Amino acid sequence: MTDLDPFTDLLDYPMYVVTAEAGGERAGCLVGFASQCSIQPARFMVWLSKANRTCRVAERAERLAVHLLRRDQNRLARLFGGETGDRTDKFSHVPWHPGPGGTLVLDEAPAWFVGRVESRIDGGDHVGFLLAPETADNPTGDRPPLLTLKDTLDVTPGHPAD
Repeated sequence: MTDLDPFTDLLDYPMYVVTAEAGGERAGCLVGFASQCSIQPARFMVWLSKANRTCRVAERAERLAVHLLRRDQNRLARLFGGETGDRTDKFSHVPWHPGPGGTLVLDEAPAWFVGRVESRIDGGDHVGFLLAPETADNPTGDRPPLLTLKDTLDVTPGHPAD
């Protein structure tokens, strides 16, 4: 198998917090693998680790909420990336409100969108969720510096090891 690190080590893409709700169970995690993948119709793909509780909840969810973080929101990155929902109720530590379709929207996020899950794709150790955006918001209209991969390299994943 080819090592992709010589290529990916040069990337510094935005980090996201993805939240999911299904059957009264809520979850959220820090995500680095995500991108808009179509302009017309608008589509966005997020990839969730199979080791992560959020992936298990998202497998049953109809919609996901995808949040951008400002560069100074390392606390949120540590909570959603360094803690596991198997042991911690992350949503008891942050202000949030119910979003469209029963989603969970983080109040502190500078921008977010809710997307209907159109399909799920097995991608190896991650599952891809193809989202059709239904609602998007940037409450302040600002373009703050965003939290990126390099800002989170010291966050140890909180999900249990396989």
